[in-house]
Amino acid sequence: MAKNKPIKVEAGTSIDESFSHYVRECRKQNKYKSKNKNECVSKIQEARYGSLVAPFKPNLKFLMVFPVTDLTSEALKKAAEKVGFEITQCSTVDSAFDEFQSKHHDLIIIDTRSLRSLDYETLCRAIRGSKGSQHAPIVAVVKKSLFERDDGGILNLLECGFNRCISESSSVTNYINEIVQLKVSDMKPMAQKSTTQALYAALDRCNGLIFITDETFKCQYANIFIEKFLNIRQEDIVGRNLGENVVYDQSQLAIIASSLLRGKEWMGQLTLQKKSHEVATVICKAVSIACYGRLPTHFVLILEVPEVNDTDTSVKTNNQQVEQRRLSDFRKASLNKMMALPLEAPIVKIISLLDEVREKVNENGDLVRILNEAEDLLKHSELYSTQLRENFRVKPEEPVVADLITALLSNQVQTSKLPTLTSRRSSNDSTINRPSKVLRRLATELDELLDNALQWDFEIFLLEEMTKSRPLQHLGMYLCQNFNVAAALNCDEKTLQNWFIIIESHYHSENFYHNSTHAADVMQATAGFLQKERIKIIMEPLDEAMCLLAAAAHDVDHPGKSSAFLSNSNSPLAVLYNDITILENHHCACMFKLTLGDERVNVFKNLDRDTYKIVRNNIVDMILATEMTKHFEHLAKFVNVFCAKADEEDDSEGDFVTLSTPENITLIKRMLIKCADVSNPTRPFRLYVEWARRIAEEYFQQTDEEKVKGLPVVMPMFDRNTCSVPKSQIGFIDYIVNDMFEAWNAFIDMSELIAYLRQNYIRWKEFDEQGHRTLADIRLLQSSVLMAPILPARPRPTAR
Repeated sequence: MAKNKPIKVEAGTSIDESFSHYVRECRKQNKYKSKNKNECVSKIQEARYGSLVAPFKPNLKFLMVFPVTDLTSEALKKAAEKVGFEITQCSTVDSAFDEFQSKHHDLIIIDTRSLRSLDYETLCRAIRGSKGSQHAPIVAVVKKSLFERDDGGILNLLECGFNRCISESSSVTNYINEIVQLKVSDMKPMAQKSTTQALYAALDRCNGLIFITDETFKCQYANIFIEKFLNIRQEDIVGRNLGENVVYDQSQLAIIASSLLRGKEWMGQLTLQKKSHEVATVICKAVSIACYGRLPTHFVLILEVPEVNDTDTSVKTNNQQVEQRRLSDFRKASLNKMMALPLEAPIVKIISLLDEVREKVNENGDLVRILNEAEDLLKHSELYSTQLRENFRVKPEEPVVADLITALLSNQVQTSKLPTLTSRRSSNDSTINRPSKVLRRLATELDELLDNALQWDFEIFLLEEMTKSRPLQHLGMYLCQNFNVAAALNCDEKTLQNWFIIIESHYHSENFYHNSTHAADVMQATAGFLQKERIKIIMEPLDEAMCLLAAAAHDVDHPGKSSAFLSNSNSPLAVLYNDITILENHHCACMFKLTLGDERVNVFKNLDRDTYKIVRNNIVDMILATEMTKHFEHLAKFVNVFCAKADEEDDSEGDFVTLSTPENITLIKRMLIKCADVSNPTRPFRLYVEWARRIAEEYFQQTDEEKVKGLPVVMPMFDRNTCSVPKSQIGFIDYIVNDMFEAWNAFIDMSELIAYLRQNYIRWKEFDEQGHRTLADIRLLQSSVLMAPILPARPRPTAR
């Protein structure tokens, strides 16, 4: 039998011509016995273009409506064939409408060059009014002159329902390009829209709540289950923020956004508010979606809700148990986030290796016991010195951020051969108030202000103004009376008052930032933390007294310059402390020198020797913990210890035993004063922006003095003429504040910290994008409406 000859198909022929030719040749050679076009089109493609061409699937339908056949219609038909459409050609309105209703074409092109020959407006409106037409683009073929006139002809066609207009042409290539553009820009999006509608229909059948929002939690979709569970109509929530009438606590949304905006998933408890004002707690899983670019543009919240009784849509729960479970689950979810912090220490690596070994030798009980003992010893050793991971770097394109972070974390000293710089003393050293001059009763306005001293939005700058820059002695005495510090120290209130007076007198009032107002602010934040339930259960009255005194004196006699400046200028303080932890060592020494130097201010005089030693060690340890060069070391210790304990201890009794060990209480105190020291970014923005202005001015003054004296410039980007204040704060939050407060919030459950932090971060981003960068810009903004409170006022904590 003779070998079959290969079938040749000319490249210039259409699909239909190729199909007919292919069938005839196949029948001659007994190769093909079916008349099904779809079975052999792929072979036609291979015969025409070779085996590398993907098989063609003729699944796109094209409806052409031309009253007469001319060069334009012929060129359009050939172009559609080459692109691969299945073509239906009609010449009347009725036939075209019937064809569309029977086949539902993917693309419709209508000749609109003459209204007399074809009533194209009626046809377009009829198709648009039929089912399924919303997914098919309708294109008008118009005369070339229509694009050159401004009589509104194009607009009239678009108002009739046409999606696009194309010019008449006899060029097949032009129409191929037009059709390809239609496939990409019109047909594909419409197909996606059709799929999306099907997806929404499926979501409405889900037995759970689903929200799709933008990055500000403005709802764009809510499934029908919201009407059944919350008794809220879909149209009442779409277009509105979830915090307005769905989420009970808006601070929860800020916590969710903090994870989603960083590209992380979030899972935890979410409290919802029904239309009847009842609350319900559900499990929420939230993910972010980036529709364009890398930043998230949409949030998807999937909420698992308890089964709803058809006869009673309200979910009967015990409110107290639900709240306790919500707080517990929230804390566990937050603790899980702590493990993602960009920190690693040798101790973590060692424990991980021990865990791997333990898994491999699980059958050997003695060896497992030895490994457990070794791990316990390592957890309580001083092996937590940390460094940033290699892949955690400050962005080089942000030099002001790099300068700030490097200056804060660096403990290296630049050598200098310049003359010694004498450290400045306070201008009021010689005017210390005598203990006999007891402060008189505060004015009514001052009393009213101090009544709010335990609120997180306390107006510290108003207190500074009312006390003529002496806020520490007034606020300090109020807080100490609230925590009964005099009784804990076994001293009288007059001695305690004298102590605050002499400590405040040694803060330099000429400093823009490191003055007694900053000390009062840190003490107020410390008191706020001590009020949290997690801290109350582990802190004894003496512990609280030590925390408050350490906060009040943590920056006493601060010269308004950094430790690096003191080292570079050969300051006597740098020489005294060997360039090691200069400022913090000086603050500790100055505090105890002032306290022990006069019996009338010695708040420790009635303590026994052992108790005094404990108090001194604790206060010194807390003040030294505020040194930024060891920031990541202290943070890593806190995260490593308490993350591990959170996984091991589930019951409250075991949790108390774990927290109350001396080593762990020390870690908590360090983290407490560290967070209080840099709590400015977590305050309401009207307070935060003033602190940012003050610290920038202090850094600018240091840079100015370094340039005048020819010293090495520690932070060259902190030049008052070029520095961007918003960028410096954005970097400070990114690299220092954010991770620390996420860990601290996970421990004490103080959600307003993260809520304010996230909103303040967005404010600084907006300022930077708007070009508000200099101190003058910041001062102008301080008087604007942007300084209004972000969160509603919270109930005042109960004084103890």
